[in-house]
Amino acid sequence: MSIKLKKILKSREITSVLFIIGIFLLVGIFNLNFLSANNIFQTINGSVVYALVALGMSFVLFTGEIDVSIGATLGFAAALAGTLINKGLPLILVVVIVILFGVAVGVINSIGILYFDIPSIIMTLGTNGVIRGLIYVYTDGKWIENLPLSFKNIAQIKLFNGFSLIFILVILLSLCFYFVTEKTEFGKSFKAVGDNIEGARLIGISVKRIKYISYIICSVLASLAGILYASRVGFVTPTAGVGYEMTAIAACVIGGISLNGGIGTVFGSVLGSVIMTSISRVLVFLGFPSTFDNTITGLILIVIVVLGAVFDRRKSEKLRKERLAAKIV
Repeated sequence: MSIKLKKILKSREITSVLFIIGIFLLVGIFNLNFLSANNIFQTINGSVVYALVALGMSFVLFTGEIDVSIGATLGFAAALAGTLINKGLPLILVVVIVILFGVAVGVINSIGILYFDIPSIIMTLGTNGVIRGLIYVYTDGKWIENLPLSFKNIAQIKLFNGFSLIFILVILLSLCFYFVTEKTEFGKSFKAVGDNIEGARLIGISVKRIKYISYIICSVLASLAGILYASRVGFVTPTAGVGYEMTAIAACVIGGISLNGGIGTVFGSVLGSVIMTSISRVLVFLGFPSTFDNTITGLILIVIVVLGAVFDRRKSEKLRKERLAAKIV
């Protein structure tokens, strides 16, 4: 077996794929309907909003930072898109307005973190609270309903007898991001900053610029996910997007992206999103109420982070012993 093939088989993405297959086979033993093509496509297509949010989150995590404002950003973007669509604005104009909203959120987060040295968790938590409050002000605490059928049908367009058009577009977007982050000097800068910030500075990478861009990408994708959310669900409540930041972080981590930065790929975040959606559907098929979702998500995140820390410590210890043995010889 070639070294390259061995490396691929040991990659976190392959592990994630095997984990997804394992979930379906295990639950399928207890409920055969879980293995039906209809359920598999529903699970994959149902992960699209999480996948888009997680894609954006992966850029922030690559740099060793975090953004917990994306749930509120998604919720406000969904409310904004819903009201504008109901007023009859063209979809393309709505998309542009929502993207500008995402850029504004990313810029605010970046200024607070990079120019006022506010820790990212504190800054984005504050932004999350402000935006969540603005959702209630903007909607007057009411649901946004009666969205046009043409808008709701966008999320239902199917290709190849099962995959949704939106999911395929997200996959194409992740392919573009993968090429940029793995094959271009600019894209590699995100992980370089997270891996060794001083080293990145020494080789001429503008750390502030890279982090600035990462927050804007994260907020813009969360905003676009808000449009998808409104289209898929068909209405928007003031609590739309609550908990999405936790799911996106868990999806990234389970897909192999390190919370310490510098490790992982954007594909991992997409696969992690499918896993998180699968787990939600497992709970439904096994008779658990949906109220368990956040608890399970939190537990998974804790377990994965703890296991990751244990493996990293063992790996560091092994490398230290190997270096020590080499010096003795």
